[in-house]
Amino acid sequence: MKNVDKNGLIVITGAGGFIGGHLAQDLWSTGYSKIRCVDVKPTEDWYQVLPGTENLVLDLANKSACVEALRGVHAVFNLAADMGGMGFIESNKALCMLSVLINTHLLVAAVHNNADRFFFSSSACVYAEDKQITPDVIPLKEADAYPAMPEDGYGWEKLFSERMCRHFSEDFGLTTRVARYHNVYGTHGTYDGGREKAPAAICRKVIEAKLSGAQEIEIWGDGDQTRSFTYIDDCLIGTKLIMDSDVAAPLTLGSDQLVTINQLVDIVEAIAGVQLHRRYKLDAPKGVRGRNSDNTLIKQELDWRPSTRLEDGMEKTYRWIHDQMVGRAEIRKAYVAPT
Repeated sequence: MKNVDKNGLIVITGAGGFIGGHLAQDLWSTGYSKIRCVDVKPTEDWYQVLPGTENLVLDLANKSACVEALRGVHAVFNLAADMGGMGFIESNKALCMLSVLINTHLLVAAVHNNADRFFFSSSACVYAEDKQITPDVIPLKEADAYPAMPEDGYGWEKLFSERMCRHFSEDFGLTTRVARYHNVYGTHGTYDGGREKAPAAICRKVIEAKLSGAQEIEIWGDGDQTRSFTYIDDCLIGTKLIMDSDVAAPLTLGSDQLVTINQLVDIVEAIAGVQLHRRYKLDAPKGVRGRNSDNTLIKQELDWRPSTRLEDGMEKTYRWIHDQMVGRAEIRKAYVAPT
């Protein structure tokens, strides 16, 4: 990145999470030696902890914590938010909205500490819901966020925080960049506990069925809802390009390989070598009916396009989750007291 100094301090918030942990690993491995990783979780709960980086546990909903986190900063990647998959965001709208405190306080702290650049991770949930009511959805382009009617709670917070970035740039001269992520998935992320997204949840359910000998999988909705899913490696490349770019407006960052949830299950079953009976939970949270990414603008501006086929990314994700689940099962067995 030509506009992000390798000798300057980079702060990654949400670094204990999925995308943040991968970004820290990526920047560290490519020569960025001054990295401060920040997350609200204890470091033992982070998905990736890098030796040689400064790791801070701070609640960034507090302004003072943001000022501390950004002391001496050159560039900020804000990936911190209270979020999860559809089951979480539909049931925790207030918690999702409270993430506005994180981005707002970080912007104030960035100006206070004379940061050069600030990246905000937004979401495809900002797009108007009335453009996502059929499975054969027209791919979403940047202009489709307005007139505004985003996902309730989480989407409104993301859209408001995008506007905050814009106005901090206009009023205070802070260079801000925004990516609207479309369903990022991959290894070293949540796959159980209620915050997992569809790719990880389906991997876990298929693995559970295979390990237990059950022949059934529960699917939320009727399985005909459509999505596109972006592999983490493609997300990282796009994130760095956006941060380094001269494009001030938000950019969509996603895959345009549209699949139904049933097709996603087909892919995971093929990887696992099983075929399961499908039980549809029609009253479960399922989000919009269809969502896909129009990558015209990011391709035009930055020559970015996803290179990972869903089948390939899901195989890597499945293998990692399988190893994690088998490892947990072996640990549990080791602690079972002899009878």
